[in-house]
Parts: sequence; structure tokens; C-alpha cells
Amino acid sequence: MAVRKILVIGGSGFIGTRLVRLLGSGTEYRVMVPTRRYERAKHLLVSPVVSVVQADIHDDAALSQLVAEADVVINLVGILHSRGGKPYGPDFDKQHVQLPRRIVAACVRHGVPRYLHMSALGADEHGPSMYQRSKAAGEREALASPDLEVAVFRPSVVFGEGDHFLNMFAGLQRSFPLIPLGSAAARFQPVYVGDVAQAFERAITLPHVGGNIYELGGPKQYTLRELVRLSGWYGGFNRPVIALPPPLGLLQAWMLEHLPGKLMSRDNVASMQVDNVLSAPIAAELGLTPTALEEVAPAYLSPRDPQQQFDLFRSNARR
Repeated sequence: MAVRKILVIGGSGFIGTRLVRLLGSGTEYRVMVPTRRYERAKHLLVSPVVSVVQADIHDDAALSQLVAEADVVINLVGILHSRGGKPYGPDFDKQHVQLPRRIVAACVRHGVPRYLHMSALGADEHGPSMYQRSKAAGEREALASPDLEVAVFRPSVVFGEGDHFLNMFAGLQRSFPLIPLGSAAARFQPVYVGDVAQAFERAITLPHVGGNIYELGGPKQYTLRELVRLSGWYGGFNRPVIALPPPLGLLQAWMLEHLPGKLMSRDNVASMQVDNVLSAPIAAELGLTPTALEEVAPAYLSPRDPQQQFDLFRSNARR
């Protein structure tokens, strides 16, 4: 399949930024990134093959115009929180379900041959959380048309410079003397953002991807408690982690979801009832060798202040 123009919806976010930079590092593609606020995506304009277009992807006319210019459409849009609802809330419905439905319809209308869809590990229409159920519904919409070749990607939690996961726990340990933690035994298989970007990039030119669901994870599994401890260790503030029983974990999540920034919600806790790990090795055709968290996280979590760096060095040396 000859590919020249790629539309990356959600391209200004954490994963999208890495993917757009990868696609824009050569000359074989023309990459278009829509955004409602141009200022939020200016950081992508580091390559002459990348363009940023101010547009509302939830407007059918604007979306249709964007898709009409593409050979491949990639959808990376995802949110972690929503208002309540059955089987999922309205915010999840808009972003995870209605958007892929509209993207698929636009692709079919304009004869776009390939659509790459971001889902999440643990997507399940009967899952314990609204997030998981909405992601499964989004996959159904993505795979609904027989006239469109679709690949679905299910990453575990994604880490890398600028992530909101390890950085959040490192930041909490800079501010508090100990970390009370709900769902401490929940298991994850964190995947490096660069590996996720490579998986999408390679799927663009694979001969056939129709209907494939690709699980993405790193080389190692961790409990949430282990990840919190690692983030604290690499961040220079290795605080005690106190595992909370389920009722207190839910109470903690309820309190956090009512604070500015919404660090955690009860729906997040519900998601962690199911281990977020791969069911099989990463598909060989993606050609990935997963990057270990320990190879990357120390560099971006380590203290930037020279004295803190020296103290961390002494601590690591056990002096």
C-alpha cells in the first residue's frame, strides 16, 4: 500500500508527540495533526513534513475534510476520567465510542484504506470499570466496517519522559513523607512510549493488518507498589509505601477525584481489579524489542537540582 499522507488524531498528546516526531523524521510521509488550540501543538512543528491544523474533530464536516486528505488515519484519543453513567459515562462515550464511529464512517466515505486505533489493555465490555467498557465499545466501532482495514493497539500503562504515571508518583514522594496506596497489589506491564510509537509506525506499512489486535507491554511485570517505590527511588525520595485495604483505597480514590487535577478516581480503582498484563508475547510482525523501564526511567525521574543529584548518588552508593 502506497502511503504518503497520515492523519494523526490526538497527535499533540504524550504518545502522539512521540509518534509524530518519529513519522516526521524522514521525508516519505506528510503528517497532519488536528487540534482545537493551535498553541498546544506548536511543539510538533520541528519538521517540514508535519503540519498542524486548527480544527474540531468532533465536528462532522471538519472531520470529513481532514480524513479526505489522508491515506492512513491514526486515532490516539483517550481520557482517563468521565462523569458517571451506564455502561459508561458521557465523556467516555464521546471520546472512546462516538469518535471512532465517526472516524470509521469518514474513512469509508472517502475510501481511506487503513485505520489504526488506540485502545487499552484490559478493554472488556463486561469489565469492572467504565473506562474498560468504553474502550471495548470503541474497539467494536473501529472494527465494524468490512470496507476498512483496521488494527487495534492495546498498550499497558505507558511510561517515558513527560508521562503522567511515574512522574505523578515521583512528585507525590517529593511532597509527602509516606504514600498510602490503594490497589497496591495490582499488576502492570509498563511499555515505553517509544515502543508504542514504533508499533504504530510499523503497522502503517505492513501488508495486512485487518482486524488484528496488538497487545503492547514491556519485558517485565510489576505491582503498583513496586512501581511507586521505583519512581520514588529514581526521583530521589524513597518514601515508605503503605498498602491500604480495599475500603480505604476506595475512600482515598473518592477524595482524590474531588481534588483539582483528579489524580485518581474510583473508576481507576475498579480498572485495577484486573491485572494489566499481556496475554501473549508482542506480535512478531511489529518487530519490537521492548525497552525495560530501568533503562529509561532513571534519566527523566532523577532530580534536576545538583545537590539532590549528589544526595541520590550517595544514597545509591549506600554511603
